[in-house]
Amino acid sequence: MTEQPGRLAAYWERQLDKLDENERKRAQQLPSWRTRKHRRALVAVLVLADLALIAGAANFTAAPGWVFPAFWLSGLVVGGFAFMTLRILTGRMCGSFSRLLDEREREWRHRVTYIGYQVLSYLMVIAFLYGLIIADTEEGGVRGAMMLSALLVTGTTIPSIVLGWALPDDDPEDFEEGMGNA
Repeated sequence: MTEQPGRLAAYWERQLDKLDENERKRAQQLPSWRTRKHRRALVAVLVLADLALIAGAANFTAAPGWVFPAFWLSGLVVGGFAFMTLRILTGRMCGSFSRLLDEREREWRHRVTYIGYQVLSYLMVIAFLYGLIIADTEEGGVRGAMMLSALLVTGTTIPSIVLGWALPDDDPEDFEEGMGNA
């Protein structure tokens, strides 16, 4: 029984080493996009995609048949692209293990995680109130669930939005050092 914790710790160390290796590979992707200008453009795209999801959820049964799929699918596809690209450009700071981050990055992650948690909490209150307001309407439960999912997706993008908007430009010397070590 005493061997089990050691084996589990060794397993997690191997998994973290794999994450380290994958993170080093991602750090070399999109070098010309690692500027505040490009990140802010992606933030704008992501915010618009989140708003499209919310608009699609609000019009789930109230509008003609093409409105919901147009808003929802475009919001998911465009937002997914912008979200994944922002995560690459921000070094996955909002989702990495502490071991993979330096002190400055940990502080950024803690700040944006807290902001994201607060915003997500408010969005869930809004979803709750929306559900109560439309409960007696036709298909109120489904419409409430669609709005809940749209606001949940929006809330999960908040840390990447904050990081993408606020992070300074990467230091070119750090990037060149990283390429030399690869």
